[in-house]
Amino acid sequence: MSDVLIRPMRPDDVVAAERLSDDAFLASDIEQFRRNWPDPEPRALAHRDNWIRRTQHFLATDPAGCWVAEDDGEMIGFATSIRREGTWILATYAVRPGRQGRGIGAQVLSAALTHSQGCLHGMLSSSSDPKAVRRYLLAGFTLHPQMFLRGTLDRSSIPVVQKVREGSSGDVDLLDSIDRHARGAGHGPDHALMTSTWRLIVSDTTTGSGYAYLGPEGAVHLLAATNRRTATRLLWAALADGPDEVTISHVTAANAWAIDVGTAARLDLHQEGYLALRGMRPPTPYLHNGAML
Repeated sequence: MSDVLIRPMRPDDVVAAERLSDDAFLASDIEQFRRNWPDPEPRALAHRDNWIRRTQHFLATDPAGCWVAEDDGEMIGFATSIRREGTWILATYAVRPGRQGRGIGAQVLSAALTHSQGCLHGMLSSSSDPKAVRRYLLAGFTLHPQMFLRGTLDRSSIPVVQKVREGSSGDVDLLDSIDRHARGAGHGPDHALMTSTWRLIVSDTTTGSGYAYLGPEGAVHLLAATNRRTATRLLWAALADGPDEVTISHVTAANAWAIDVGTAARLDLHQEGYLALRGMRPPTPYLHNGAML
């Protein structure tokens, strides 16, 4: 094999990176497959479009954080990362199936980590892949197990929810303030992308504030609040407006309030992956997004 070239990602790399990431994550899902789970499937077309749009956004805001590993003109790995108010975030990281275990992942991750220089904090959402987990540990991250709740919603358990309204782009300053309280850094320009992609709901009262982004299927993609009561209110509001088959993702032990809601809704609790942190405690009250963190 010729020497691997590690270079900055270019806009014309994004479509190839999406295909590589889908192949890599599907292979990992198959490897980690549990018999009682749905069969792993390739990324849906709508999800592919959102992935490309999101990565184009990262490349526009943080070109110094996006890197590609190339061998004879073929992309064999990549990493995208961003900086938000002193926090470095690894958004996506993948190596082509069949090329792992050769140091390619370590090289491209090291390139992305150069974008973290000067940042006091770091965040990423990791799968359970032992190879990836080892790299994050060696990079100085502490791993916090992620849980998720899944099942058929018991609608009779949903309380009356008040003080929740539709959000808009005019709420961005409030959202960033909530972010800083919950995770120590605002999402900044990422809110423009998220408000144009997902439904935003907001709760802003004299006793606390919070928000949640909901996908077209009703899933919570991100939730942040200044206290647990507000976070609980928002999660119940999301469940009330969503489908009967529910998944609440990216729950850490610091966010037991979400487990309480899921248990009351008669959902089953599972564990999968890790929230990896450097220089910070697990955000709370907070349900992070896998790429936006």
